[in-house]
Amino acid sequence: MDELRATSTEGVEYRDLNGNGVMDVYEDPRLDPGTRADDLLSRLSLEEKVGLMFQTVIEAGADGTLVEASGRISKSATSTVVLDKHLTHFNVHVLEDPRMAARWHNALQEMAARTPHGIPVTVSTDPRHAFIENAGVSFTAAAFSQWPEPLGLAALRDAPAVREFADIARQEYVAVGIRAALHPTLDLATEPRWARQAGTFGQDPALVTELSVAYLAGFQQDSLGPGSVACTSKHFPGGGPQKDGEDAHFPYGREQVYPGGRFADHLAPFPAVIAAGTAAIMPYYGMPIGLVVDGEAIEEVGFGYNKQVVTGMLRDQLGYDGVVVTDWELVNDNHVGDQVLPARAWGVEHLDPPGRMELILEAGADQFGGEECVEVLLDLVARGRVSEERIDESARRLLLVKFRLGLFDDPYVDEDAAAGTVGRADFREAGYAAQAGSVTVLSNGGHPAPALPLATGLRIYAENVAPEVVGRHGTPVDSPEEADLAIVRLGAPFEPRSDLFLEAWFHQGPLDFPPGLVARLARVAAACPLVVDVTLDRPAVLTPLMPLAAAVVGSYGTSDEALLDALTGRIAPRGRLPFDLPRSMDQVRSHAEDVPGYDDPLFAFGHGLTI
Repeated sequence: MDELRATSTEGVEYRDLNGNGVMDVYEDPRLDPGTRADDLLSRLSLEEKVGLMFQTVIEAGADGTLVEASGRISKSATSTVVLDKHLTHFNVHVLEDPRMAARWHNALQEMAARTPHGIPVTVSTDPRHAFIENAGVSFTAAAFSQWPEPLGLAALRDAPAVREFADIARQEYVAVGIRAALHPTLDLATEPRWARQAGTFGQDPALVTELSVAYLAGFQQDSLGPGSVACTSKHFPGGGPQKDGEDAHFPYGREQVYPGGRFADHLAPFPAVIAAGTAAIMPYYGMPIGLVVDGEAIEEVGFGYNKQVVTGMLRDQLGYDGVVVTDWELVNDNHVGDQVLPARAWGVEHLDPPGRMELILEAGADQFGGEECVEVLLDLVARGRVSEERIDESARRLLLVKFRLGLFDDPYVDEDAAAGTVGRADFREAGYAAQAGSVTVLSNGGHPAPALPLATGLRIYAENVAPEVVGRHGTPVDSPEEADLAIVRLGAPFEPRSDLFLEAWFHQGPLDFPPGLVARLARVAAACPLVVDVTLDRPAVLTPLMPLAAAVVGSYGTSDEALLDALTGRIAPRGRLPFDLPRSMDQVRSHAEDVPGYDDPLFAFGHGLTI
């Protein structure tokens, strides 16, 4: 497969990446990554260096082939971005069969080997081991082992379990050629309406810090090397306190606010992940409003544009010298079909794309996420608005990660190993146990005895639970009146929206259940004891359900079968709330967006009963 492999006159096996028949310094596997990166940087054309500074979305052919047409997600043909634009960092979306995913990855590396210096590709991904399908945030597990969302990992309160998850995910990623993770998310879940809480470790800075460090250790291992997945920790300096809970992907959610004066809480996890060696950091889209840090007013522009934040806080104060990659599409609007997603140029909407790019570089970022407009940056250099020395600074950081990952020495993967590793039985079993274990028992007050654990042999009326799963634990019946017990699964409420691209996938808006649903559940509860599970991708207002249900549990990405195993006690549910649950939407609306928890929640952070 690797046609570039050669042996030097000294008997050292190497890859002759530039095809000159000599083992150059950057090709020498015996040398340290810094020396090799410096040598390669000195050889690259401006076009090659600029190509390193862009990371765009790429589509994989389901049959393992490269996609040569622009699609719904990717903007250009694969050959265009690799051979013409010199991009070497790609964010992959849908991956189906592991063998075909590995085949596609190898084909992509083969194409990259045809470029002047054979720079290997780094493939990245958003999280893809849980349940939420949202092209802007995460993907369902598909062939990979399936686990609860990060909120569910947080509910386990078990750092070794988080490291085990990350290590398993690392093995599955590496098997198909994914060597960069656009996670973990260190944001604090302090604003209950915010759409992205499921991807966090909850509201508590200490817990988020502990679990994030464990997560990094599982993915990157003790140090970044040939078996590692390089992590991008996000979103600096904390993306949770969104005004009114609206998400910064969208113009109406561009503002981050700190009415409780708790900026330090949101920044708190980052020093620890920097010390743990995170390979990259991503600033969030949001623009801080009224933020003053150490007596200095912070400019009200998006964090990716903000020199006080990226250079001042991250690089100078925290001493971080790794890669900074922007969140996706800060420079250009994204038109998909008949929808648009405006560039997240919050606070600098008046600038044109060259002006936005110039400001991002001045702020201190190294790479433009979700962009492939290399011509804009090349023109900025030609006009003297960006120096080649500034390009070199970022290009070296990006090359260094590739060298540390061992990609220059062996970028390929084995199709058989991919098929045998991804979704391996023991990986699936570990994920399943975590799904069941993370279930959080909020109340269990049935009469004359607790409703949980469920007895065997019951006649069960169920909603949103697969009948075949119910049948493995009892006898399914068609109405509450026929049942000994009712089990109803609900999702946390949200307000459907679908004006802008991606918007339909984000669960936003109020968190209270509609009155008709509550009234209907009251009729069910009048006929038989009611057990309710609510998927807490956001902290729903459960107050009206509490008088009705014999037991209420929360889950964070749990299959029907795993839920029933938790409810019956076959796998003991041990989850504890990763955030407070509010009593009402009035309490949510009056709550400061940056403050973790409430003075008087319905259920407090850490609550969880045993059965």
